[in-house]
Amino acid sequence: MNSPIYHHTITVQPGDLDELNHVNNVVYLQWVQDAASAHWNAFATQAIKEKFFWVVLRHEINYKTPALLGDEIIAKTWVQDYQGAKSTRIVQLFRARDNLLLAEAKTLWCLMSRQTGRPTRIGEDIKEVFVSGT
Repeated sequence: MNSPIYHHTITVQPGDLDELNHVNNVVYLQWVQDAASAHWNAFATQAIKEKFFWVVLRHEINYKTPALLGDEIIAKTWVQDYQGAKSTRIVQLFRARDNLLLAEAKTLWCLMSRQTGRPTRIGEDIKEVFVSGT
């Protein structure tokens, strides 16, 4: 059950670069998390955000092509599936000028209750957050 694709734009800054003058691998991971957060914050209601939060259980990332200073990056993200309290999110990072895939991540997230601090089953209200986004 894939959700619609959400787009998040990033511009490579000098602080994103490593000693080889391309984007550091840790920065790609930060962008993956930034895209996920932007997606959640764009569509989750304040009431839902007050009841729940997400934690990462696992990241898998494949690096394809380096990004360089000034590149505009389009992060495309969606929720691939849900199981109990867990969801799998895909994030693909493309260079805007030529639509070249730079990196792709698969991340396992767990929904947490703010009240109990424990994992909580993903309900239809949470699934609807991701279905409503485009």
